[in-house]
Amino acid sequence: MLEIRLPATMRNGGAWLQRFVGTTPGAIGAVAVVTVVLCLLAGSTSADQLSGKIARRDTVLEHTEPLAYAAQTLYVALSAADASAATAFLSGGIESPQVRGQYQQALADAAAALAEATAGAADQQTRNIVAKIAADLPAYTGLVETARSNNRQGFPVGSSYLREASLLMQNSLLPNAETLSKDRMAALRQDQHDIGALPWTTIVLLTLVLISCGGGTLVLLRRTNRRMNLGLAVAAGATAIALLWVVAATVIAAAALDTGKSGATSRFETLTRARILAQQARTDETLELITRGDITTSETDFRKHTRELADRLTTVAGPDSAASRSVLGWTAGHAKQREAYEAANYPAAVAQAIGTGPDSSATLFAQLDQLLRDNLIQERGELRDGVDSAGATLTLSPAGTLVLLFGAAASTVTGLWPRLKEFL
Repeated sequence: MLEIRLPATMRNGGAWLQRFVGTTPGAIGAVAVVTVVLCLLAGSTSADQLSGKIARRDTVLEHTEPLAYAAQTLYVALSAADASAATAFLSGGIESPQVRGQYQQALADAAAALAEATAGAADQQTRNIVAKIAADLPAYTGLVETARSNNRQGFPVGSSYLREASLLMQNSLLPNAETLSKDRMAALRQDQHDIGALPWTTIVLLTLVLISCGGGTLVLLRRTNRRMNLGLAVAAGATAIALLWVVAATVIAAAALDTGKSGATSRFETLTRARILAQQARTDETLELITRGDITTSETDFRKHTRELADRLTTVAGPDSAASRSVLGWTAGHAKQREAYEAANYPAAVAQAIGTGPDSSATLFAQLDQLLRDNLIQERGELRDGVDSAGATLTLSPAGTLVLLFGAAASTVTGLWPRLKEFL
């Protein structure tokens, strides 16, 4: 078995150091070195971790949350474009300038949201999703324009092109947009968790500083019969203040974020999903008239989406809120559309679906979507205010804890040096 032998100088030096630490000046010196090193390490670690939380706050406000909002805007705009294209087709011939304008505005909103998502795409998965949407969107608009051209000339093939466009939207564009929205919300949740999570490395190091101060006091008591060293007492007090500051600031920041089940983030996420569900149901409502066949599947999807939409709105705003009542009005309007369709009164069904009257499905849905948008903007403002407040709570903590811990290190040296000089 190979035996490793240390040089004689190292063995002698180690033996001397062991004997020196066993003496009173050696023990005092060891206490001073350990405590000072722990103070400096705890101070720098605390400043680094707390500064990281503040930087994360800035990231949420400037990057993560805007991307989450842009992702849901992208989905809504794409879905609105599909519904507008269906409305234009159902209008027959040349659609009204209002319908055409809605379609073009939806595409413009989708392009703007896509550009924002592209500018903030940092991870590979997001870039892949954005690239796929960017590639599919021109193909979709091309199919819609072909369907529009054929429809204006009265060619039946126009419906085939529109169905193909809608299939591209339903099977690729919207699923990718929904995935992007979920990913961005997950990233927002993670950033908020990082801001509100206790910095355990800092807490452990501060606890070790307190233990070192207590241990040093016991060493001095046994070696010098002094019950208290002012330097160690001040260092322990400064460390305790830093520990309380770190814990309190983090807990208050977490409370300001309000990430619980009834908090602003949950309401924002719920409303984001609710608006997506509303768009999905509206798409079901318009596309079933284009197929002009069995509507059982589309009706099942419509009821599923509106039921989940109503449940989410009840959770966020209650069953008597304006948005919840608007859902009931819209579904009642859709019932009239279904009854007309099943009675083979196709013109009446189309008029109910895309008409401009106060009781038409188009009007009722527009009112619902506006309410959802307004509620979403309100919750977004509360979410951002909470993140900003969390960062404000932590603003002074990096510099404050650093000063306290460096002061604790200086106090340790100041308190132990006179005791050490007594033996030198």
